[in-house]
Amino acid sequence: MTSGFLRIAIVLGLVSAIGPFAIDMYLPALPTIGADLGASPMAVQMSLVVVFLSFAVGPMVVGPLADMHGRKPVLYGGLIVFALASIGAALAPNVEWLIFFRLLQGLGSSTGMVVPRAVVRDLHTGPEATKLMSLLMLVFSVSPILAPLTGSFIIEAFGWRAVFWAVTVAAVLAFFLLMFGLEETRPADRRVGSSFGAAWAGYRFLARDRNFLGLSMIGGFALSSFFVYLANSSFVIIDHYGLSPSGYSIFFALNAISFFGVSQTSGWLTSKYGLTRVVRLAVFGFAGVILVGWIAMVVGFDSLPVLAATLFVGYGLLGLVIPTTSVLAMEDHGEIAGTAAALMGTLHMLTGVIAMTLSSFFANGDPLPMVTAIAICAALALMLTLLTLKRGGEAEAPVPAE
Repeated sequence: MTSGFLRIAIVLGLVSAIGPFAIDMYLPALPTIGADLGASPMAVQMSLVVVFLSFAVGPMVVGPLADMHGRKPVLYGGLIVFALASIGAALAPNVEWLIFFRLLQGLGSSTGMVVPRAVVRDLHTGPEATKLMSLLMLVFSVSPILAPLTGSFIIEAFGWRAVFWAVTVAAVLAFFLLMFGLEETRPADRRVGSSFGAAWAGYRFLARDRNFLGLSMIGGFALSSFFVYLANSSFVIIDHYGLSPSGYSIFFALNAISFFGVSQTSGWLTSKYGLTRVVRLAVFGFAGVILVGWIAMVVGFDSLPVLAATLFVGYGLLGLVIPTTSVLAMEDHGEIAGTAAALMGTLHMLTGVIAMTLSSFFANGDPLPMVTAIAICAALALMLTLLTLKRGGEAEAPVPAE
């Protein structure tokens, strides 16, 4: 592994982590925010849902802009918007203003959800792209591993508003890291012909690509299971099982360690067995573990160890699903990598928002509704895998975009 390979992964991973860091750091504070602002749990959850909603809408504009103007200028703009919105969230006088600034935060950080994938595709394809994507995810893993624990310490010492001042500082640091640590991967000669009209043509082309849509939605439903967990876990773990915010942060970090630790094997596995086979086995394993855990809950095993074991193993296998489906979906779309990454990001996040919103109507603080929603997402990912990937072979290659 070259130093340049590692440097790119570190820069992209940390830039990508800015938005999720702002989510994960304040998860332990959701009950506190509700009490402080006099807001209902559902209203507080909306401050989380709108972030993912902006993640769904933002990429449709961010992707074409990254193809038209280059990767770095778009990332710079996103970090500036994110930093200003973070200051607004820190000063929010009520939950309505908090929701508004969280929406802007999500729009700013959506650049970090899209552009790094396009950069990976600019530089590599196949197993090399999978290795870079998994290494990027390893750096990215600093967010769900350290952010909740860091957030709980900040919240206990300075209050929940300090979380937003902390992520403002992180955005400024990411800005300078991007400035000095990454070269532009889409030079001016490759931007010729890129426009919003070309982007919409690319979206129409991709919308007719069964494999791209299928693989994107496999990743979308699988990732939605984690979004459901994000929206509901603090209420279940803290209120139902009685863990402290710090204890919840450790519980959250263990699942993140499993997710990102297993993801590091994806490059080796795909080079040895092929992308399609790894995707199929990972989805089967993920769905199987989650469904077994759901059955255990249904028959009465309402215990934290059962929940912890289910999520630890299940989200470990999820760590194989996300990078492999992303790489395989974009394999034949190098010329419109920004557009493809944008549509994939939109599909992922829109699916996640729908899953989170629907699960909130049934949430009551008990683990069963949360686990049921997670199991439904896993089952849908499994069904789509059976429909999308041909048994015993690689996925059909779509006709490359002109």
